[in-house]
This record gives sequence, C-alpha cells and structure tokens, in this order.
Amino acid sequence: MEFEWVAIALGDVAWITLAFAFGLCASFLRLPPLIGFLAAGFVLGALGMAGGEVLSKLADLGITILLFTVGLKLDMRALIRPQVWAVTALHSSIITVVFGLLVFWLAVLGLPIFTGLGLGPAILIGFALSFSSTVFAVNTLENSGEIQSLHGSIAVGILIVQDLAAVAFLAATTGKLPALWAPALIGLVFLRPLFARLLLLVGHGELLILYGLVLALGGAELFELAGIKGDLGALVLGVLVAGHRRAGDLAKSMFGIKDLFLLGFFLSIGLAGQLSWTALLIGLALVPLALVKTGLFIALFTRFRLRARTSLLASLNLNNFSEFGLIVVAIGVSQAWIGVEWLVVLSVALSGSFLLAAPLVSIDDWIYSRHRDRWTRFQRPDRLPDDAYLDTRAATIAVFGMGRVGTGAYDAMRAEYGDTVIGVDFNHDTVEAHCAAGRIVLHGDPSDADFWEKVDSDHKIKLVMLALPNLVANLDALAQLDEVGFDRRVTATAHFRDEEEALLAAGADAVFNIYNEAGAGFAEHTMAIAVD
Repeated sequence: MEFEWVAIALGDVAWITLAFAFGLCASFLRLPPLIGFLAAGFVLGALGMAGGEVLSKLADLGITILLFTVGLKLDMRALIRPQVWAVTALHSSIITVVFGLLVFWLAVLGLPIFTGLGLGPAILIGFALSFSSTVFAVNTLENSGEIQSLHGSIAVGILIVQDLAAVAFLAATTGKLPALWAPALIGLVFLRPLFARLLLLVGHGELLILYGLVLALGGAELFELAGIKGDLGALVLGVLVAGHRRAGDLAKSMFGIKDLFLLGFFLSIGLAGQLSWTALLIGLALVPLALVKTGLFIALFTRFRLRARTSLLASLNLNNFSEFGLIVVAIGVSQAWIGVEWLVVLSVALSGSFLLAAPLVSIDDWIYSRHRDRWTRFQRPDRLPDDAYLDTRAATIAVFGMGRVGTGAYDAMRAEYGDTVIGVDFNHDTVEAHCAAGRIVLHGDPSDADFWEKVDSDHKIKLVMLALPNLVANLDALAQLDEVGFDRRVTATAHFRDEEEALLAAGADAVFNIYNEAGAGFAEHTMAIAVD
C-alpha cells in the first residue's frame, strides 16, 4: 500500500456534498451516518461516477488508522480466551461449509450468476461471507462507549482473529510470501520503551496527532515492505503503545481523522462495480444469512459460558458481512475462479447487512430487556465471575463510569460522605486499578438488564451519578433505571447543550455540563484563593 498526501480536488466536491446530505438524512432518521454514506456511494455508482484515486486513498487510510486505534485499546489477553479463538474457529468453519454448500446447490439449480460455479469457488464465497466487518463493529462500539466492555472486547477479539485468518489467506492464494527478513519485525517489541518515551514527549497538541499518523502509517508501510498486509502493521504498532497512560489521549486525537478517512471506505463500497438488477436481488437475498451468523454466534458464546446478554450484544455487533469478504472475492476474480459480478453481489450484501445491523445495535439493550426471559434460556447454569452477586456494602451513592470525571466525582463524594460511596465500571482492568488504589469499585453496567438483579435486593442506593463515556451510554443507563423502577435521584454528565436537554428529557434530575461547569469551578477555586 502506498501512502501519499491526500489532496481533495475540486471535482470531488460533488461526492463530498452528496455524502454529507445522505449522512444528515440518516442522522435525522436516527441511523448511523455511515448508512447515508453507503447510500451515496450507490447513487454515485448508478450515475456512472467513479471513485478515483482520492477516494481510494481515503478508504485505505481510514481502515489503517481504524486498526491502529483498535490496537491502542486491544487487550491481548482477550485473544487467548476460548470465547474468542475457539468460537472464531468453530463459527468460521461451520459458516464457510454451510454457506458454501448453499451456494453450490443454487449453482446446481442453474440460478443466474450462480451457474457454472464448482464446489471450490462456492466454498470460497462461503468463506468470504463468514467474515464480520471490523470497520462497522469498532465504529458502533466506539460511538456507544462500549469498546472496552466485556461484549465489546469479545467482539473485537473475534474480528482480530478473523482478520489474521484473512491475512493468511491472502498470503496463500496470491503466492506473495513474506520477505526473508520479515521475522525481524518481532524486534519491534524491544522498541516499545522508545515509543512510550516519545508519547510522553509529544504533548497534547498537533504533535500528538502527527505521532499517531507516523506510528499507524509507518507501521503499515514497514509491514508492506516485509510482504505482510500493511493494516496488520498498523494494528501491531497500536498494540505496542496500548497500556501506556497516554494511549487513551492518542486514541481520542485520532478519532476525528479516522472518521473522515472512513468516509472514503463507505463510499467506495457503493462504487465497487456496475449495479444490475440481478446482482441487486441476489445481494439482497444474501442479507438474511447475516442473521444465521448471529444465531450461531449466540449459540457458541452461550456454550462457552458467556451470559445471554453478553452473547447477544457481541453477536449483534458481528451481525454483518465484511470488507475482507470483498478482498477474498476480488482475489477469486483475479484468479478467474469466479465472475466479476460477484464483487457487486458482495458489495450489495455488505451494504444490506449494515442496514440490517445498524438499527439492531442501536436498540440492543432494549432487545435484550424486552425478551430477557427468552434470552436467558440459552445461557448455561454455571455462572462466570462477572455474574457474581454484587454487595453494595450499604452504599447510598453510586458513581457509574470511573473514568477521569467519574473518579473525580467519586473522590469528592467520598471525602464528603465517606464509605457510603461506591464506584461501578464495566471495564475489568479499570475496576482492578481502582481497587488497588483503595477505592471501592464494582464491575457492572447500569444499562445491563441483569445488573440490578445481581445487586443485593435490599440495596440502599439513593443517588446515582452517571459519568459514562458518552450520551448514548448515559441514555441507555437512564432507560434501564426507568425499566427497573428506580425512583431515587439520578444525575448525569454532558458535553453539549443539546445533550443536557436529551438527558433531562430521559429522566435525569440534574445534568452537569463538563465544559460549562469546569469554568465555574475554576472561577470558584480562584476566588477562594483570592479571599485567603
């Protein structure tokens, strides 16, 4: 992959404007903007417009930076869980065989586009359909603030293992073997202290963003030179920096750039080929197969002792087809194993699966809580550690979300009210770190319909303080508090005025605007010093 400076030419204004218009419409319909970007791509394709080099570069850069940010938040321990590697191996094998045989059967029946496909090419298409989209899942998990939750880490782990399988497939089928010096890349591990030191030196401004680009694009280019897919290099460099106390700041600085470049990826899907009625109908007919993948994921997750809710939420984030499927099909086309029309079919199926998955992911907690009794029938009776009974220790105040704001609120309330304050967070590592620091912090998620069942039935909590990562997470928690009939006081944090209004409308008794109140707090602190 060659990375060059991206220059937006005047002729590209048309697709940028169209993407903005469709993305805005999707937002009005309470759908992710990426759905609008996909629609814009298909409209441009139907008008006979081609994406060109600019769009291709945007797409490549977006995926590279996305995988770098995934690496920044990746816990390598998640990959060695049997719920990740074993489930991925079983799921991919079953889906590849079942979908491959289905495609072969349709070829035997002589359906258009399927005609002439042998068993081998049919299995190849089944393999392409077995992948789930890293771009979609990570985007939705980041937007909901759940990428470090248990179901988020499981889903990301599944995607990483799938991506590694795709890299191995690319190397095997294209005959492109890694360079003889490729094993030397292991030496990057020994450069981790240097990367960490530089991360401390770059500060918080534009140098931090530039450093992130150097790591992401430099890692990708280095792996390309070694004959290995460049995106894997960006992921590895992200993993090497992960765990550093500034890694979170680096990830936040890269998010805006990543979203801009991913616009090119979603548009390019719609521009992948000439759309025909036959390809459109077959692609749409493949979309329901994503639900088959989801059902199998739920069955496997629950057999591996994950709770029904964790299994459902992780599976819904994997309820789609993948951009790697397009790459697999493209290889099949280049090797003359399958016809070029399959690229269009897979593009339609991929887009349709996004349209199917996006609304389901946005209401995943509602889907679970609404039919909770049905979902819990699938989980095994033996409980995992995160299902343990939660002793709130006679606490009367609970702070949900122990990030910077939540930790500050916890410490302030603790100083005022003592041991009656507890913290709650859905990240195991965060909980362990706070407990090691002497704070009383429990593992849990207030948007989880099972959470309040695990809390001791005679809890004395009278005040809930929501300091969750973003608006979506806070709204989900308010909805669940309303569902369980919590009739005590609830406060929440917000970043913008419209978020304040949304939280108050959802039932919060008071909302703390972090930016506005920070200024007031600073002034109060200054006046106190002046008086002294």
